Amino acid sequence: MSRSSARGQTEPLVAVVAVVVVSLALSLYVGVLDAQLPGQRDRTVAETTVAAIEDHVAPTGVAVPVRLYTAANGTPSGYEARATLTTGSEDWTLGPDQPPARADRASRRVGIRIESGRVVPGRLRVAVWR
Repeated sequence: MSRSSARGQTEPLVAVVAVVVVSLALSLYVGVLDAQLPGQRDRTVAETTVAAIEDHVAPTGVAVPVRLYTAANGTPSGYEARATLTTGSEDWTLGPDQPPARADRASRRVGIRIESGRVVPGRLRVAVWR
């Protein structure tokens, strides 16, 4: 086989530099696009907050209502939140009475321990806003 000088080849270093430049340009484009879309960055704040509060209130999988009153550390800094544990007949609340209509909301079904040996189905609801 003869080697032909007409074959196209690229130096490996040049190819790596080209891939890096394209990757950086794409990252910059996505970053600028994300900054231009209003409200997109706060979309998962409520889901994150409800998960953090659930971890605090129900570390073993069953919520203990009195733990809700010490769950304020699950709220991200710069945000306010209202968290409510609800069963069919009782509810426990942490936070301001009326969250604004613009608040991001999330909820999860949880088991709630009412008394020793008695667990009832319930719901943990969270509203988060700035």
